[in-house]
Amino acid sequence: MPYPSDHERDRPWVMRTYAGHSSAAASNELYRRNLAKGQTGLSVAFDLPTQTGYDPDHQLSRGEVGKVGVPVSHIGDMRRLFDGIPLAEANTSMTINAPAMWLLALYVSVAREQAEAEGRDVDEVLAKLTGTTQNDIIKEYLSRGTYIFPPGPSLRLITDMIAWTVHHVPKWNPINICSYHLQEAGATPTQEVAYALCTAIAVLDAVRDSGQVDPADMGKVVARISFFVNAGVRFVEEMSKMRAFTALWDEITRDRYGVTDPKARRLRYGVQVNSLGLTEAQPENNVQRIVLEMLAVSLSRGARARAIQLPAWNEALGLPRPWDQQWALRMQQVLAFETDLLEYEDIFDGSHVIQAKVDEIMAGAREEIARVQDVGGAVAAVESGYMKSQLVGSLAEYRRGMENGERVLVGVNKFATTEPSPLQAEGAKAIETIDPAVEKDAVAALEEWRGRRDSDAVERSLATLKEIARTSANLFEATVDCARAGVTTGEWSGALREVFGEYRAPTGVSATAAGGGDPGIERVRARVRATEAELGERLRILVGKPGLDGHSNGAEQVAVRARDVGFEVVYQGIRLTPEQITAAAVQEGVHVVGLSVLSGSHLEVVPHVVDGLRAAGAGDVPVIVGGIIPPDDAALLTERGIARVFTPKDYELTDIMDGIVSLIRERHGLS
Repeated sequence: MPYPSDHERDRPWVMRTYAGHSSAAASNELYRRNLAKGQTGLSVAFDLPTQTGYDPDHQLSRGEVGKVGVPVSHIGDMRRLFDGIPLAEANTSMTINAPAMWLLALYVSVAREQAEAEGRDVDEVLAKLTGTTQNDIIKEYLSRGTYIFPPGPSLRLITDMIAWTVHHVPKWNPINICSYHLQEAGATPTQEVAYALCTAIAVLDAVRDSGQVDPADMGKVVARISFFVNAGVRFVEEMSKMRAFTALWDEITRDRYGVTDPKARRLRYGVQVNSLGLTEAQPENNVQRIVLEMLAVSLSRGARARAIQLPAWNEALGLPRPWDQQWALRMQQVLAFETDLLEYEDIFDGSHVIQAKVDEIMAGAREEIARVQDVGGAVAAVESGYMKSQLVGSLAEYRRGMENGERVLVGVNKFATTEPSPLQAEGAKAIETIDPAVEKDAVAALEEWRGRRDSDAVERSLATLKEIARTSANLFEATVDCARAGVTTGEWSGALREVFGEYRAPTGVSATAAGGGDPGIERVRARVRATEAELGERLRILVGKPGLDGHSNGAEQVAVRARDVGFEVVYQGIRLTPEQITAAAVQEGVHVVGLSVLSGSHLEVVPHVVDGLRAAGAGDVPVIVGGIIPPDDAALLTERGIARVFTPKDYELTDIMDGIVSLIRERHGLS
């Protein structure tokens, strides 16, 4: 982005819409339609099986295929996804982390095919590729949960990918260090800045120490590091956060890595404003929230986002329709092209109020960065559970403020009276729904793909991949060979699972301090003790995350509050099969099972837990579920035996705990 010193207008940021669902063909149609509407970049949402390295026919993929993004199982899917879209002219962001090397290899392979078909020089086309792979595994351990491998091998994959792209795809951003989900997980502005920069330090140190990049080229590496941030509705604080982020990044890259070119040291970041801050109650209020959050990352010229993607007003209800996505795009276009925002220098330079807030955030971030470095850096702080416990604790404080009214959410805990919304007059039709046949079709297409590829070439490429993985050599070219041979996403990940192993990150729940002194908590705690006395045993709750949905913030807060009111809590983390949850519930003798599902797979995975409990002779154990669940789906779940359904509008966790105690008493015939 140019930074003219005269009165020219700045070039607008790259405008994206985070999109993808059902299939590569359906998503391609959506992308081409959005580009025709003036969108200037693509932002690919992959489904959870793709993000976690599974094929559509894997047991854990059940109910998840095509739900929150597009399934990409092999190079054929990638070809269809970008059919008719010249990759040398596109600007593509891919939200992919653990298998980022794999998806970029597929993308590069399709770009090569396009070049060869047009008789163009392949290296020249690769040199023109622009875009980003998210590729930030640290925050996956802390928030989103789509990690696969342990931290060490994961960092090795990131390092190899950065080194390869610097030499072969010089305009590509091989990592998008992502503080977005840290804020969703509870991070304060100071923590968000500090932990993102700690991740950047870990990555840059690994690249520098790998010997794959000449020390003189570290400036090129730094210039290709990008960030992806969250912007909440407190837009003065958020804008100050970005000014602090910019200053600290400039300072770290200059002093720690010796980068002398100020242009290379610029903070290059994209933004998605706070989707989890959107409300199910009075969702029309989300429109003004989105606009205010967009201002936080566009008003300050010296710290302005390079790319912006906005959620749709109804994302707290379900998957947005194309019209909803168009509305979000038009918000950006009005700001960029109708207002005079891009005509001025930074309007906050010289503001003592803003500078004071920036200084406060910078000072706090420096202290937190130092604490993380003292425990051994970002990877060690993940493995010890330090960063995760800090985030769980911060989110618990945030929720307590919302529940006691100190933090106002209009339409939720204040000003809740409302008129019927004409935007929701269509009921279930107000959101996009995915045909259940999508998963069946994806499995059938995968079987057909496996049947017509060269199996020997697949086996050879996978054997080579595993062989190189056992050394310290760069894995990218071997991954490209797998892509071109027709290897699937699950096969590539499975081969590396054999070498690297898998990983389960600390949940942070046990290290979070209990909330004492709350009269509501004390009242429910007394009911728990009374019920235990009548039953003659400790009350136990299992909090489960079935399927591949890794957004565990809600489940963790439920677990913390259940422990606060006196329950014995069984929480084994994310990514469990219904069978594993059922077995744990029976083995632990729990009194209630609480499931959290935010990916839209509730109709598929939740009833399996109910059926499993019945088959195990524990059908009297009530099952409750929470998540983004439309009313029609909630009714279907109730018919299938779910005792209670909670959605984001049910924010009073202590009241939920009280209801769970009542449910247990009811099931055990207590008055």
